[in-house]
Amino acid sequence: MAIITKIRTIRLKEMPNVIWVEIETDEGLTGLGETYRASEAVEAMLHGEIAKSLIGKDSRNIEAISRTLTTPYVGFHSTSTELRAASAIDIALWDLYGKRHHIPVYEALGGACREAVPTYNTCAGYSFNVSSKAFDTGNSRRAISDEDEMKGPYDDQIAFNRDAGKLAESLLSEGYKVMKIWPFDPFAKETQGNRITQGELAKGLEPFKKIRQAVGDKMEIMCELHSLWSLPAAIEICKALEPFNLLWVEDPLCKMGDPETLRILKNQVNVPICGSESVAGLSTFRNMLNSGGIDYAMLDIGWAGGITEACKISAIAESFSTPFAPHDCTGPIVLWAGLHVAAHSPMAVFQEIVRANMATWYKDLVTDLPKIKNGMLQLPEKSGIGAELCPEVKKRKDVVIKETW
Repeated sequence: MAIITKIRTIRLKEMPNVIWVEIETDEGLTGLGETYRASEAVEAMLHGEIAKSLIGKDSRNIEAISRTLTTPYVGFHSTSTELRAASAIDIALWDLYGKRHHIPVYEALGGACREAVPTYNTCAGYSFNVSSKAFDTGNSRRAISDEDEMKGPYDDQIAFNRDAGKLAESLLSEGYKVMKIWPFDPFAKETQGNRITQGELAKGLEPFKKIRQAVGDKMEIMCELHSLWSLPAAIEICKALEPFNLLWVEDPLCKMGDPETLRILKNQVNVPICGSESVAGLSTFRNMLNSGGIDYAMLDIGWAGGITEACKISAIAESFSTPFAPHDCTGPIVLWAGLHVAAHSPMAVFQEIVRANMATWYKDLVTDLPKIKNGMLQLPEKSGIGAELCPEVKKRKDVVIKETW
């Protein structure tokens, strides 16, 4: 059998944004899942509402469990605490499936559509998303001051603010051909994203100018707008970015799930639009795609319902001939999950990474990380998701472990 016997959550006080879920079964296997942000709320949701209902269930019935945990009365079709918890459970169930049959998850999904998955570097710093003030648009995750000093060679958020051209040269030297930056974020706080001045606009364009001056078109560029802007401000920013031939502008609007506003934006600008890590639900993505307002579909597997939902959303994107790209700058197991889905999905064009995370706290938490060669993520080789938590994680003084059985 493959009956669920225990559900365990693990989180670290030093890294309060990330939480892991382990599911044990009576066959002696353990599946590992992960989600990000509101970890204490996710912990409460898992042990207070979800875990008891899953004990005694057959872990092989992933689709049935997914539908139960993502119905409107539980998940509310948004990236809620409920869906974060459901996402972690779903990833762990797929990890179990792969381990049970001694195959990587992408093989369990139906096999790979490519020999390797293209990646791009999100140009964040070493502590990006380890801990953040989620409701402060001017927090240090996004605003760099003159006093900030680089903590190492991959402190890329400081680097793109200081000399984005030099950063592009560094990335090219390591095989990366695509980079993502967000120089406009600090300007949203003053007006809650309702407008941007000409001076702010000019300052935000400087990194793009430096990249093109340094490396020309050898580097493709993405601009992340983090869902901070009103429609008029987003139109102004996107129009200003048109001469730089960007690969995409990501999450330009504060309400990315609104298909009509997306359509209005897309009809007034000449840049590709990507969205959105901030939304979930099959109907939400269908409506966004049907509006013609996005050119690339992105979702976070740790927020939108896990691997099961990600594959369904990818299939919807395929029906609109729209490329698909899993998000990750939040945790190593979600990165693994995204890589499996991107390997399998015929519409996948990228799997996001943060090289600063890969070089530091990701490798400190899990036994293995995806291998990168010439800007391409190599396909996972191990059974299941591809990694376990390092044994030291559960022995740390700041660890919080809770179990339901």
